[in-house]
Parts: sequence; structure tokens; C-alpha cells
Amino acid sequence: MTVEQFASRHIGPDPADERRMLQAVGYDSVDELMDAAIPEVIRWHGTLDLPEPASEHDALAELRALAARNTVAVSMIGLGYHGTHTPAVIRRNVLESPAWYTAYTPYQPEISQGRLEALLNFQTMVTDLTGLATANASMLDEGTAAAEAMTLARRASKSRSSVYVVDADALPQTLAVITSRAEPLGIEVRVVDVDAEELPAEFFGLHLQYPGASGAVRDHAALVAAAHEVGALVCVAADLLALTLLRPPGQIGVDVAAGTTQRFGVPMGFGGPHAGYLAVRSGLERMLPGRLVGVSRDADGNPAYRLALQTREQHIRREKATSNICTAQVLLAVMAGMYAVYHGPDGLRGIAERTHGMAARLAAGLRAGGVAVADVAFFDTVTARVPGRAAQVVAAAAGRGVNLRLVDADRVGISCDETTTTAHLSAVWAAFGVTGVDGDVDAALPAALARTSDFLTHAVFRSHHSETAMLRYLRRLADFDYALDRGMIPLGSCTMKLNATTEMEPVSWAEFAHVHPFAPAAQTAGYREMIAQLEGWLAEVTGYDAVSVQPNAGSQGELAGLLAIRAYHRDRGEGHRDVCLIPSSAHGTNAASAVMAGMRVVVVGCDGDGNVDLVDLDAKIDKHRDALAAIMVTYPSTHGVYETGIAQLCARVHDAGGQVYVDGANLNALVGFAKPGRFGADVSHLNLHKTFCIPHGGGGPGVGPVAVRAHLAAFLPGDPVGEPESGRPAISAARYGSAGILPIPWAYLRMMGAAGLTRATGVAVLAANYVAVRLREHFPVLYAGNKGLVAHECILDLRPVTKATGVTVDDVAKRLIDYGFHAPTMSFPVAGTLMVEPTESEDLAELDRFCAAMIAIRAEIDKVGSGEWPAGDNPLANAPHTAAMVAGDEWPHPYPRSVGAYPAGVDRAGKYWPPVRRIDGAYGDRNLMCSCPPAEAFEQ
Repeated sequence: MTVEQFASRHIGPDPADERRMLQAVGYDSVDELMDAAIPEVIRWHGTLDLPEPASEHDALAELRALAARNTVAVSMIGLGYHGTHTPAVIRRNVLESPAWYTAYTPYQPEISQGRLEALLNFQTMVTDLTGLATANASMLDEGTAAAEAMTLARRASKSRSSVYVVDADALPQTLAVITSRAEPLGIEVRVVDVDAEELPAEFFGLHLQYPGASGAVRDHAALVAAAHEVGALVCVAADLLALTLLRPPGQIGVDVAAGTTQRFGVPMGFGGPHAGYLAVRSGLERMLPGRLVGVSRDADGNPAYRLALQTREQHIRREKATSNICTAQVLLAVMAGMYAVYHGPDGLRGIAERTHGMAARLAAGLRAGGVAVADVAFFDTVTARVPGRAAQVVAAAAGRGVNLRLVDADRVGISCDETTTTAHLSAVWAAFGVTGVDGDVDAALPAALARTSDFLTHAVFRSHHSETAMLRYLRRLADFDYALDRGMIPLGSCTMKLNATTEMEPVSWAEFAHVHPFAPAAQTAGYREMIAQLEGWLAEVTGYDAVSVQPNAGSQGELAGLLAIRAYHRDRGEGHRDVCLIPSSAHGTNAASAVMAGMRVVVVGCDGDGNVDLVDLDAKIDKHRDALAAIMVTYPSTHGVYETGIAQLCARVHDAGGQVYVDGANLNALVGFAKPGRFGADVSHLNLHKTFCIPHGGGGPGVGPVAVRAHLAAFLPGDPVGEPESGRPAISAARYGSAGILPIPWAYLRMMGAAGLTRATGVAVLAANYVAVRLREHFPVLYAGNKGLVAHECILDLRPVTKATGVTVDDVAKRLIDYGFHAPTMSFPVAGTLMVEPTESEDLAELDRFCAAMIAIRAEIDKVGSGEWPAGDNPLANAPHTAAMVAGDEWPHPYPRSVGAYPAGVDRAGKYWPPVRRIDGAYGDRNLMCSCPPAEAFEQ
């Protein structure tokens, strides 16, 4: 196989297609097009310094060699990361299935019912186990979930105190993330040994660990009551597997529960990705950050799922948003939820009992050999005291293939999990120099803390325990959905392009999947070399000097970049600089991230062409010159244009003493042609789930590395469990964030090489301009740059159509479903528009199919405008059309059934049928239901 084959497989149009597209756009070559589109002041004419591209076979061989340098030891370190068995039916049919991993965020719920049901299962699982009223659709990890719980407590508490109390037995990485998030917000984190110290007189929130990092299981009821007496809210970070045996937090009045679902079938992956969780008591659901799936109804009154409440609050509330989290770990949440579905309540309880039994036997064996074990109740973790010998014991265990936790010079922590065997216990006993025990061992959980309430009572958790049933359930849900394995997803702003199977394969390899994030460095050489290579390649592509892959979402990358800027100013004695300029067109997360970084947001207007208004920029700089910290600007702009004034913008901000943050959301329009680190930017975050091919997974996982110039490198994220480093906050709970999916962008970069990456950018821009040219006479293209060209996306303005005919952007989006498409991005950044981003991986036939569908829809709109079809009863107003609707006995509509079912150009044999009609989101928000509905709700 020749090297060129991978790039040609990733890039959809072949050379003949490319020539036809260029002819339509009016250029002779892609280079000529890019020279016209990109301002020369930022244009880079070099060649990326990357290795020569590898074939798919050779890239996998290189990854195999790197993976072989990792040691897959038996991990008994614990600290929130545990060995788990991913049921093969879930691994192959969720994690490794493009029907699940290439799906987009369910903003179009009618074609997302499968993943929405799976997320509702996840939410139900969390609420049942925690005993709380409402859970969201997942968080990024336990550390960030706990930090969000802290800010939620501050919003909801009536206390005026700025003190947040954290149990000294909290997970160390969670404490690090909480502390990092608290400091810019003026929150004082106070660590208290709740067993030995009194709580402060005033505080607004309390974070407890259940069980603690030491393994101790404590009765927190009195602490919860004491916190409530002073107006504080209580968050318990609870282990969901332990909660199958232990009293749930909700039973003692806890306000918030946070944690991870990693041990529910999701591999450790050297720290991620995993689905964190966040659940709240009744009355706090409308303060819950992140995404929330709820039950509503469709046009026929049937139950249907959709995202509820504050799903996109960042775009609505901007600097008033309470969180910058705008995504979820959907693919991992689906895995964890399906793990609970597959095992059911009895199966989960059995896994928990076996895990606890192993820990109890471990402790009994240590005690029998004279080793002191902490005399406390525990679930899966015991802390042994061996004065002066802890390091020796840990080393002896490592020599036997088992990793233990070195607590300090005198103590060793040992955690059991689903994968623990008697052979593992024997190895641990031998490391301590004891022989262990045989026979029955008493449980170590106090009766007073035993769970007495049922959980997972809904039928879905009691119906799919055979592989046959599980396989068919997963297939049924996947068939409900539209993902990239069906067709084009032309969403602007968040590119959905090919995620090659070769890039995905290594994620499941044991050497990457089953490594604990706190494993000894000697066991992770392959991982660390791969990450260093990836960070180096990303630095080369962007023109920056240093990169950290720790941020596990784009929003976290934004926060990391802003915190680096803040620390840089403080380090230079200019801590008073706290104003962040943000264009009105920017992604809403920008403003939310700035506030979380302790900055004041000042909005800069845009001109009539959608560019940053440089006159207004000058006015805002003059007004805030002494306090200016940074500007955040997306390039190309959120309007899909290469702004000509970007170099001037950077220079003016620098002259005023500020730093320039270029949001890397649209980096896929620059790679190989321009480098932000070279044209004036100081920091960017990069969306690896976009430009570098990590799949969207229905809304996550993502990775948002932060890239900086040399003067900011000292302020990149620090190791959450390493030595404290001044000015280096922990952004996520693991040093390398979601390391388990970093083989994907590594493989993409390794196989594409410099020429492939550059061509991908050029073809993406060509595709966007081709669509703009094809559709401009039917729908005005709102913004354009040099010579009428767009960048990687174009905004189609439907507002004139809506004004003339009443047909809305929603109507067009839903009608596209009937034509077999996922809609473009609706009403962002401009209300009443569609933002289209074709990507480089769609071939000309698919681009033409989309254009033909949009042109046909325009003809349908004209029929509404002419009065041939009534405004309230036409194929657009009634879209999408389900099979049940068009096969019904009655057809009262003024157009034939065939027009509703099979619009022009639709392949009748391969027709996608949505499972529900248009969903009434407002009804669901008024009647909030965020857990699995009873079967009766689906009766006709």
C-alpha cells in the first residue's frame, strides 16, 4: 500500500472531483484558492516539520512498539481508578461501533433517540444508586464533577462565607482540581480531618468522600446535619459500586453527589476518558451544570427524549453562565449505563459483594500475619501500617506484578476490584511477608450503613442480561440514530469528519486501556513517549512552543489557557490585569471560561461583515488598557471567515500589555497554511475531537490540549498528584487527561504527514466554498471574506425566507431528516441561520446530495410562499415524517404521503426513518422528568 492511500481515504474528493469543485468555485488549484482566501499577513508558506507519513500498517506497528513499552500490571492502587471487565458485547457494540462513536451531540433529538435513551439509563442508574432526585448526562471526570459541585453549592447556599470545607480523606487529585478551580473565584478551600477536627463556624459547602481515599467508610449523617445548620450544602463523592451495598447519600439529606462511573466497565486508560457523574436533591435540578436528558413528547403526543433546560446555557447566558461545561462524556456514559443494564441490580450487587469479600480476606490475612490494618469499616480498600517499610513492601509487590499505593513511609494502601483474584491476594501477602488466610472471612461493613432500599427497579435494568438480549437492545437503539456511518453531518463550528478505524483500533489494546494513571513511571514509558511525540507534533502544527494534553474537553482547554495568562500577569506583578475582551460572535464557552478564570468580560462588537470591529476594539482597549489581561478570538471567525484584521488585532492587544488567546475550534481551516503561534497568538486550545479526528461519540469524549508560546510554558497545567508547583493548576484529575484516546490523533497525524494535513485543510475550505456557490442563489450566504470566499464553513441566511413564508430554520432542519441528513448547526452564531461545514472527508457525491436536498427544500418553501401548501400544514411544518405517520389510516394533509416519506432524490431502499415526530421541548422543560419513564408512558 502506498503512503498516499491513507490521505486519499481520509479525504473524500478524488482529483477529478476536486477539479470539478474548483471549476465551480472559479479557481485552478487549491493553493490558488487558499492564497485568495487567507490574508497574506498570516499566510505561512513553509512545510510542516513532521515525520514522513506512515502507512496504516506501519503506523499500527509503531503504536504496537510504543504500547509494548507499557507494563500492564495488576493495579491495586485505587484512588478512584479500578480494574473492570468491559463486557465484550458492550466493548464491540458501543466502544468499537461507529454507530455509537461517530454520532454527534443530540441537538437534533428526533434522530438521536437511541443515545438519548442510553443516557437516560445512565441518569437513572446514578439517581437510583445515590438516592438523589436528578442526575445529569455525565461530567468529564470525578475531579471536575466535584469542582462543579463546589460552585453549585456556592450558588445555592444561603451562607455568605467564602469557605469550602474538604474532607482530608478526599481523593488527592480531586482536592487538587477543587483547589485550582476555587482560587480564581475567591473561594477558600479548607481541608479538615472530619474525624478529629471541628468544622468551621461558617462555610458554604462541605465535600466528603464515601468511602474515603484511605478506604474508610464513615457515617456522615451528623456532619450533614451540622453543615445544614449553618446553611451549607453537602457534596458526597461516592463510589457507585459501593452504593449497591452501602446506604445512599440521599438517605441522609445530602444535597449533591459526585464521582466517576469508571469502574462500570470503562477501562482506566491511564486516566481517561471516563464518565463522571453529578446528582442533586430535589430543588437543585435547575442549577445542575452540563447536559441533562429529559422526557418530553412528540407531535403525536408520544413520549420522546431530548436535552433539557440549560443544555446550551453558555451560548445563551455567556458571561453569566454558571459553568463552562457544554458537553458530556457520552460514549463512556453509554458504556457505564449499559454495564448496569447488562448486569442488573443483582449482578452489580454480586460484583460489589465479591469485591468487598476480596478486601475483607486481604485484611484478615494481613492481620493474621501481624500487619496492622486500620481498624475502620471499609468497602474495597485497606490501609496497612508497616513503620518504615512501606516503600519496601510496594517494591516487593511490584516485583510480583502488583501495583500498590505508597501512602507515606509507614503506610500502604491496597484496593480490590472486580478483577481481583486470590492469586493477587497471595502476591500482596507475600510482599508484606505474610502467608494469608483460608476459609470464611467476616464482612467489614457495619450493619448500620447497609443499604436497605432497592435500586435499578426499572424494567430496562431487568430485561437485557443475556448476550442475545443485550446485542439486540444495542442494535435497536443504534438503528434509532443518525451518525456518520449513515451519512454526512454538516455541522458548522464542530466538525464531524471521518474517524478512521485504524485510528480507533489501539484504544482497545490492553497496553493502553488497562494502565492506572498513577502507575510507576517505569511502567508507562510507551505512553509518555507517545504523548511527548503528539505534543511535539501539535506544537509544530500550531507554531507554539509547548503543549499540555491534560485538559479533557475544549472548555477545559480554554480555562487552562486563561489560567496560564492570569498566572503570567501575576508572576510579573500585574495581577490587577483582569479584563478579557471577547467578540460578540465568540463561542459562549469563551465568556464562561473567562469568568471561571477570575476575569471580567468586556464584549467587543462585530461589523456588518461579521469581523471584529477594530474601531470598537480600540475603544475597549483604551478604556481598559491598564486592566487588560487578554482577548479571546476564534480564528477563522465563528462566522466562518478569514478576518483580514487578525494581525492588527494581536498587535493592538500586545501593545496594551494583554495576551492573545486564539480559540482553536476552527484550527482545521489553518493547518498547513497558517500558525496561530506565529501570527501573533500567545495561547490556544485545540479540539482534538474536531481537527485531529477523535470521534464525537454522541457528545464526548473530547480532548482540548492547551498550546502556548514559551513565556507561558511555565504556567501550563500541573500534575494533580505530583509535587505542588506554583502557578500550575490541575485542570483534570489525571496528569495527561483522557490519555486513553490519544492514540487516535497520534495515528491521524502519523499517517497524514505534512502533505496530507495540508491537503485536508485545503479540501475542507474548497468543500465549504463549493457548497456556498451551489446554494448562494437559493439561500443567501451571510458572511464572506476576501473575494467573496468563506473559510471552512458558511452561514446560510434563512431569515428572509422565514419573514416571507413563515418557514423557520427549525422546519428546514427537521425536513432535512426526511431527506436523510443531519441538519447543519441551527441559529448559531446568528439566530435564524444554518451554519454548514462539509469537512474534507465527504466526497463530491455526498456534497451534491446535500446541495440537491437544500435546493429541493427551497422549492418546497416556495410552494408554501405561493399558497400552494398552507403555512401550518406542509412537508416542512410536519417534518420529520415517521413510518407510522405515513402508513396511518388517515392522511389529512394537502400533499401526497410520498412527498412526506420520500422527497426528491431519497434512496427508498436505504431510507432512514426517525422513530419519533417533532419533539416539543418546552413541554418537557415544564414537566421535567429525567429518569426512565414507566412502560405505561409508551402505550398508545
